[in-house]
Amino acid sequence: MPDTRHATQARSRPKVDPQGKPRLLPPYAVIIENDDEHSFPYVIDALRRVFGYGWFKAFRLTMRAHVQGRAAVWTGPLEVAEFKRDRIRGAGPDFHARKPVHAPLGCAIEPVSD
Repeated sequence: MPDTRHATQARSRPKVDPQGKPRLLPPYAVIIENDDEHSFPYVIDALRRVFGYGWFKAFRLTMRAHVQGRAAVWTGPLEVAEFKRDRIRGAGPDFHARKPVHAPLGCAIEPVSD
């Protein structure tokens, strides 16, 4: 009796287009929002810890959020953006402020428009 397992599997595989290119997932931006409660040192420290930015880059992004009301601080795949957003929100209380702030820093993710 002939073994037909391999023949059946070969026919059920999708055809591969050698000219086809892999489809890239759309990027998402992590956005921080300005508020009057969190201090500059807290936001700068959070950006440095979560994204590994140097002090000057974290300061520039914090300043952009302060002036424009919000700032895109990172762009990449959705799953990583969600993870980084959650890390920013979970950065802990802001003890640099006059009164300790226990509310999370305003942070969202949005698809990057073309």
